[in-house]
Amino acid sequence: MKLFRGFSKQFEPGRQRHRSKPGSLRPSKQAGIPPTRFSSEYANRLWLQVSQAARLGQDWLCPPARRRKSSFSSTCAYPRAYALLAVLTLTSVIGYRFYNEPQLAVGTVAPQTLRAPENATVLDSKSTEEKRMAARLGALPVLMIDPAVNQRIYQSIQRLLDEGDALRQMAGPFPYISTGTLSTATQSYLRQTSKAEWESIVAAVESTASRLPLSSTPATSSGREPSSRSAQQLAILELQNQRRSMSEEDFSALKRVIVRARQNYAIALAELSNTPEAGASLYSPAVLQLSDTEWLDTKVKIRRALERILTQGVAPGLPNSILKDAIRIQMGTDLPANTLPLASTLLISAIEPNLIQDPAQTRLQAEQAAQAVEPVMVTIRRGEVIVDQGDVITQEGFVLLDHFGLSQRGINWFGLTSFAALVSGGVAAFLLLERRFHPGFRRRDYVLVMLLVLSTPVLLAFGASTTTLPAVGLLVSTFYGSPLGATVAAFLSLALPLGMNVGSRHLFASSVSSLLGAVMAGRLRSREELALLGGAIGLTQGLVYLLLSLIVSGGSGIVWYTILMASLTQGLLGVAWSIVALGISPYLEQAFDLVTPIRLVELSNPNRPLLKRLAEEAPGTFQHTLFVSTLAEAAARELGCNVELVRAGTLYHDIGKMHDPLGFIENQMGGPNKHDSIDDPWVSASIIKKHVTEGEAMARRYRLPRAIRAFIPEHQGTMLVGYFFHEAQQRVKANPSLILREADFRYDGPIPQSRETGIVMLADSCEAALRSLKDATPKDALAMVNRILYARWQDNQLVDSGLERSEMPRIAEVFVQVWQQFNHQRIAYPKAIAAPKAPAAEVK
Repeated sequence: MKLFRGFSKQFEPGRQRHRSKPGSLRPSKQAGIPPTRFSSEYANRLWLQVSQAARLGQDWLCPPARRRKSSFSSTCAYPRAYALLAVLTLTSVIGYRFYNEPQLAVGTVAPQTLRAPENATVLDSKSTEEKRMAARLGALPVLMIDPAVNQRIYQSIQRLLDEGDALRQMAGPFPYISTGTLSTATQSYLRQTSKAEWESIVAAVESTASRLPLSSTPATSSGREPSSRSAQQLAILELQNQRRSMSEEDFSALKRVIVRARQNYAIALAELSNTPEAGASLYSPAVLQLSDTEWLDTKVKIRRALERILTQGVAPGLPNSILKDAIRIQMGTDLPANTLPLASTLLISAIEPNLIQDPAQTRLQAEQAAQAVEPVMVTIRRGEVIVDQGDVITQEGFVLLDHFGLSQRGINWFGLTSFAALVSGGVAAFLLLERRFHPGFRRRDYVLVMLLVLSTPVLLAFGASTTTLPAVGLLVSTFYGSPLGATVAAFLSLALPLGMNVGSRHLFASSVSSLLGAVMAGRLRSREELALLGGAIGLTQGLVYLLLSLIVSGGSGIVWYTILMASLTQGLLGVAWSIVALGISPYLEQAFDLVTPIRLVELSNPNRPLLKRLAEEAPGTFQHTLFVSTLAEAAARELGCNVELVRAGTLYHDIGKMHDPLGFIENQMGGPNKHDSIDDPWVSASIIKKHVTEGEAMARRYRLPRAIRAFIPEHQGTMLVGYFFHEAQQRVKANPSLILREADFRYDGPIPQSRETGIVMLADSCEAALRSLKDATPKDALAMVNRILYARWQDNQLVDSGLERSEMPRIAEVFVQVWQQFNHQRIAYPKAIAAPKAPAAEVK
């Protein structure tokens, strides 16, 4: 802090030569003026200038004298003229509807009774178009069968039937014995009855007694109700008959067949109950009770019914109850009642809606419905009353009044004046925000913004159904920042519906997407991010249009189709305008000499041709540039300056050294010094100074922006080439005939004209000194940096930069912090670790 206080004391008011505000006067450099006289004269001249500005009523639209300079632009010369021209132009282009506006429009009160001067039949185009639009929206959609869905349904039903076949194959064939031996009912009962019942039946058949007590054990294994006594008696009777008619060996074989059928049936039941798949769960044990003939017939009828149902089509949203009725009708009455539930279950599980909208036919039908609407014609006879005095004019009345020239069309002075007031407010808001966020537009900047703004109404005036709002918001925000971009987008969103006949829905959707792009684009730093933002803009525009359309329209099918297609179109338009903005932005940057954050990031790429040349031809200068850039960026960030501009400008500030790299010590790499062989300080100084002029020529050749080119001369300002000037002084002392002019050893300037170039001058001056420090403490480094900054201040190099005296200590502290980061301590490695290992063959 003592160092800071000591540094501040060097800038007492009596010795201050700093002018922190661009509007103030530069102190006189005339010799012989005492400090007190200089201070008094300087104060008087400054007060005179302020008084003159006050008497002239300096326009609030022009950046005031207290505004800090920026490298982006210079102050405006004629703010009133620019503002007036903008108001007149925008009012005349956007508000053209006020030039031929009917005084007796729809909704106004008729000042007198108006009659038709002659017979007429007039087309009401507005009502006709409204009815045709209603017809388009009310037309039913045209549906078509989706083959892909049909194919999926057929595959699903085939998979279900295959699963049924697999279950029945596990259970074995049915009937499993000839029906002449045992009836089908008996075979079904014996296959599914419980083990206890089967054993009791066998015992009863083999018993010599005519009647045995019958078991009533329920068939729990099959999940069926307990077997009836009659079924059990019938099975015993038929088996007894077979035993009497068969040999003992044949009857044993019959029992073995029954037992094997019972085992297969049990396996199939277990598989049916244990299968977790959705398809298998559709089956019940009833499918195993069907005979092979019944099952085959059921499958054929299922396929036939499915084909008929799909041919007729299944509409989306069809209730299951209606689908069940359709299946029952299609299956017919010849299917056994016990198979109908199974068939219905399988079909309902497989069937899904297979009707989709046919876009081409739907559009054609909607257009045919619209064309079928008869034009709305308004007929009136001569002398009939069009509108009575005091009545509100309707659409029909307005059509007649306008046809007969009674609508009193003319300039709506009140509306035009009100609209001009709105435009004036928008222009004033833009200029106020320009002062705050992007001060001092150049003339070309005003021209560019005006051209971008006018592109929207001009395109609408030619009958386009879209607006350039997304592109305008993106471009203005990218070029001049989000506040100005959002202001332009908001102004157009308010002015266009008032001054022009434009659809409200697509204008509102474009406005929302434009505001989104304007708010976000100013924060982005690459073209790739802008491209992604373009996608977000299109998505936003489409969604907003969809929501507005759903609010305004109904919910019929054609409405959905029409709205979705229109929303998709709006989304694509948003993306298309974003692509247009992304494509033309590099050309506009070149044509209007703009330095956007994205362009600065691109210029800072070390793979740029000029920077690659610098790294190859003057590697020492390139390393010097990198360190200066680090110092300057840190200081710019601390002071709230344009960091991207400082980074890019620093990288190019010494490109002129490529004209003679060995003339600068950082490129000599320990070799002989070229200036020792020259042995002429005047020539050496001209070589050193030439890197500025050569750098400017090189920058123009590579078409660098003017804001970047400004760093080349301004980082040296009018400083003295001190080393060779001192050597020349020694030569003059030894040889008085030599003429020494200080101007020969000073750069041509100009001195820094912005805070950014001023910071780079200070960083460039401190870089070599900070690199030379090895074992110095931060306190020593800070004292040395303060001395360098004080020298630049005293040499009047910063008077036009906008840097203030109070900011010098902050800059010095930041420089020292960066130096400490570069000059950090490292651990000393032991020699045993640092030394290379000897080959294994040499180890003894």
